[in-house]
Amino acid sequence: MNTLSTEERSALRDSVHRLLTDESTESAVRATMETESGYAVDLWKQLGAMGVIGLVIDESHGGSGAGPMELEVVMEEAGAALLCSPLLASGVLAARLLIALGDAETMGRLLPGIASGSTIATTVLTGDTGCWTEAGVAITASCEGDKWHLDGRGSYVLHGQNADVLLVVANTDDGLMAFEVDPQVKGVLVEALPTLDRTLRLAAITFNGAVAKPIKTALPVWGAAQQSIELALVGLAGEQAGGARKVLEFTVEYAKTRIQFGRQIGSFQAIKHMAADLLLETESAISAARHAAMSLAEQSEKKNEAVSLAAFACADAFVKTAADGIQMHGGIAFTWEHPAHLYLKRARANAYLFGSSVYFKEKYLQALSMGGETTGAGE
Repeated sequence: MNTLSTEERSALRDSVHRLLTDESTESAVRATMETESGYAVDLWKQLGAMGVIGLVIDESHGGSGAGPMELEVVMEEAGAALLCSPLLASGVLAARLLIALGDAETMGRLLPGIASGSTIATTVLTGDTGCWTEAGVAITASCEGDKWHLDGRGSYVLHGQNADVLLVVANTDDGLMAFEVDPQVKGVLVEALPTLDRTLRLAAITFNGAVAKPIKTALPVWGAAQQSIELALVGLAGEQAGGARKVLEFTVEYAKTRIQFGRQIGSFQAIKHMAADLLLETESAISAARHAAMSLAEQSEKKNEAVSLAAFACADAFVKTAADGIQMHGGIAFTWEHPAHLYLKRARANAYLFGSSVYFKEKYLQALSMGGETTGAGE
């Protein structure tokens, strides 16, 4: 994974910011979250044309050839704009899994479509327990003659109901293997899962003897899955940091203009203290997300420590900023007409997407004691 220059990264941020300011407005988000797919097709195409979807995909496969630092920058803007899209599912999790597996034929066939956005891919890595570890793999695969068949139920599949391709990690008699599955084949049932955040699409996918194509791998399969998950954690941390920053911005602006008892509420000591606390939370989250991205890009010996830190710090900061932001707004923020509650729902949903803060705090402490050597997402 390559890294752009500081100037190029800044230009990328500005371009994404302008696009999302125009296309991912509050009204657009509200309209999109009510659709069946949960994402705007026109905006998705624009993100593809800009190279955002294929950001971490090599140029030889139609991508931008960038890395974690660029992804984090983009996801900060996505979080600020409450972007509704399969970007994390397809452009990050699925793309990185394919790259890590290293099957040249499969990459050559699937990655160009993923990079352009014409193909939406997603990964099936865990079951109903939501345990994003090797022990949590819930699908089994068996071979009959020259054909492989999958059985079991995968869950918490990002944009599973929108996917054109499923990348499934499954247990076999010889250990874990990865498979490519067409969601339209016989024996595949995709069910939408209810979510607190209506901008988020999750699905449960049941396999009942579904035919699957094995994917060759140069790495242990779960090692490839871990690479996919850790990149997704960096992307999610960026989204959470960006969302927290946006909430702080409009909350401070409200405090400057809201008059109560003849004074701006921002002049009250209690509001000042809350705003100062949220500024610290937000700046710390941004620093943690960017440090994790840099550590992953450089393949630092302490990358696992940095990723675990960002995973819980950014999640906690987003939840606290969104919740306290509502308190600082007062009753208006509890109404459907105000965007604050949309950010709170996104914050609470994201905080458990790949594992809880408690889990990642434990992983962080383990990484510290082991010199950074710990991997994986969790429960």
